[in-house]
Amino acid sequence: MPQIALPDQLRLRLLEASDAKQVTGSYTRNRTHLEQWEPARPEEFFTEQWQAANLAASASARQSGLAYPFGLFAQDELIGRFNITSVVHGAFQSANLGYWIDKEHCGQGLASQAVAALLSMARNDLGLHRMEASTLAHNYGSQRVLEKNGFTQIGMAPNYLKINGRWQDHNLYQAILHD
Repeated sequence: MPQIALPDQLRLRLLEASDAKQVTGSYTRNRTHLEQWEPARPEEFFTEQWQAANLAASASARQSGLAYPFGLFAQDELIGRFNITSVVHGAFQSANLGYWIDKEHCGQGLASQAVAALLSMARNDLGLHRMEASTLAHNYGSQRVLEKNGFTQIGMAPNYLKINGRWQDHNLYQAILHD
């Protein structure tokens, strides 16, 4: 799967184990920004060794067609993560989408552009019929990204995920990629 070029010198590409240093730096730089939106992370999560092991595991999942970890790059700087996970083929043809953008790049439409490109890739290259995503009930920015890309809310799940140390409600969304 080739990298995906976006406007303004941006590109999405699959992450490799060799990206561990950049991934570590990006998570470390955004640690405070992301803690409100993500599970509580152990200290070792913010090490290059942990990220390298995680990226190696992701490569194995990618080879099996179960997950696709992407990085959003501006020039050569990693400014976001986009993950297509839980890919199911057969009658379901569905996957989950998760993402975040560097705190310095929020509100610029970059997540919307990247999600649009990934939905196209999921439809055309992976043959998926449906993409699912969830947001914290109060994450209006992420909800706008999804809605701009044709996602519709299909429900609300109470106490859905343990985010920042607490079980929190999430809005559930889906986009149908093929009719």
